Amino acid sequence: MFKLGLTGSIGMGKSATADLFWQHGCAVWDADAAVHRLYEPGGRAVAPIGAEFPGAVEDGAVSRARLREIIAEDPGALSRIEKIVHPLLACDRADFVAGSSADIVVFDIPLLFETGGDREMDAVVCVDVAADEQRARVLARGTMSEAQFEAIKAKQMPNQDKCARSDYIVETDTPDHAAQQVRAIVEDIRNNLRKASDA
Repeated sequence: MFKLGLTGSIGMGKSATADLFWQHGCAVWDADAAVHRLYEPGGRAVAPIGAEFPGAVEDGAVSRARLREIIAEDPGALSRIEKIVHPLLACDRADFVAGSSADIVVFDIPLLFETGGDREMDAVVCVDVAADEQRARVLARGTMSEAQFEAIKAKQMPNQDKCARSDYIVETDTPDHAAQQVRAIVEDIRNNLRKASDA
């Protein structure tokens, strides 16, 4: 099984690129979706986060809105949340790998380099697009202000640094161009896997 990390800054087209890999028969583990699983009623993070931050749990689920407020009020809260969530995410990821029979597993992780997750991968893909296009995409969603977008960007490693550290880059300027690049990456990895099994 080949472990392929997929990363890139907000608004770069990572989710659409993950879907392209899925269309080529790759299994895709989505870090954001895993966090949702941990936070929903019955999720593994509900009890430990509720114990650490009693006001963060509403109707049996972790409220992301309340967590954002807690982090805004207490700068040290984020690292305490991460200490709870990161090991649980690692368990979720391990369960996913154990249940997958795909030859390539794609790990869609926004903060892959920031958390050191790249060291667990066989290769890394970074999505990239021009900064003005990135800004336009994020603001077009209507879910955050320009100030919130800038705050998120400030917490992330600059995308050109992520690209420099990656094995593959997917330019997401057009859907067709992105699809061509993903096809080439999958073919390259599968060719290498075949050569390795023949050796």
